[in-house]
Amino acid sequence: MIEIEAVKKEYYSLTYQLSNPELVSDKKKFEELTKKKEFLEQIMEKEEELEESKHKIEENKTILKTEKDPELISLVEGDLNLLQEREKELEKEIDNLLTEIAGLSKNKGVGQLSNKKESNSIIVEIRAGTGGEEAALFGSDLFRMYSRFGRSQGWKQKVLDSRPTELGGFKEIIFELSGRKIFSKMKYEGGIHRVQRIPETEKGGRIHTSTASVAILAKPKKTEIKVKPEDLKIDVYKASGPGGQYVNKRETAVRITHLPSGLMVTSQNERNQLQNKENALKILEARLLEKKEEEEAERISGERKSQIKKAQRAEKIRTYNFPQDRVTDHRTKKSFHNLEKIMAGDLEPILKDLQKSAK
Repeated sequence: MIEIEAVKKEYYSLTYQLSNPELVSDKKKFEELTKKKEFLEQIMEKEEELEESKHKIEENKTILKTEKDPELISLVEGDLNLLQEREKELEKEIDNLLTEIAGLSKNKGVGQLSNKKESNSIIVEIRAGTGGEEAALFGSDLFRMYSRFGRSQGWKQKVLDSRPTELGGFKEIIFELSGRKIFSKMKYEGGIHRVQRIPETEKGGRIHTSTASVAILAKPKKTEIKVKPEDLKIDVYKASGPGGQYVNKRETAVRITHLPSGLMVTSQNERNQLQNKENALKILEARLLEKKEEEEAERISGERKSQIKKAQRAEKIRTYNFPQDRVTDHRTKKSFHNLEKIMAGDLEPILKDLQKSAK
């Protein structure tokens, strides 16, 4: 494994190189070195926090040796337990980051990432499946869950397109999430999500089962996908709201058809045509990248067909059972309780378990 001292050496070398004013003119190299530095910065920050935690642990141990006040001893012991748990977490996080760069060629430097699929921006598509209006409401719940999880991670979010229903659900919602190492964290969310609960509109109190599909698409880098203007057919129309009624008098919604592939995307969330066009192009580029990788290799984990299929109940990756206050991931065959907390964005335990099982 790469030693932390090697990381520090590489980091300071990159910092020195980036301070050279002449480097700014070489945009490609400047961006490459900046990305390397940002990655190593994660390790440096965690190493600094680890050293601080160790120092506080020693301070608390010293206090416990001499302190006589039972109340203060109890407080210090509680603080010590938390610090020791965080110490273990940080050591594991640092080890994972060091492992990620351990197999790289020395000629490339430890900051060169090997995972070409890693992306700092993703497109998330949620669609209502089986279950009518209840499926649309569940799609809205999933959107809210991912939004809150994203905020807890410090990610940025932007809705690119949506088709809301009159009761507040979504037949479809497409949004962009941006943040450090976001694809590796979210890629396991692609698939069919199933919910079992009593709908608010159900007078008989019967438990309904509904589904929604989630697709996670990596947003391509500028060099990965090049869309030619002549390959696009762009149509504009009036944006519509729940029930299909028109909400704008002007034609601000945009539909783009990519003629070579036949792919069609839309966007109507913004109030101006130009912004909707930009949003639609983001969706199109992400789908074209996925299509390209699908053709290059069948091993792509984000393959749209395997994620969505026909959105039937049996083709599920996870079940959210409200009566039993339980979420079950069918890939790891593990269940998690406190469903309300999970739906409020506490996805970390589930995602960590998925990442661990995938190694």
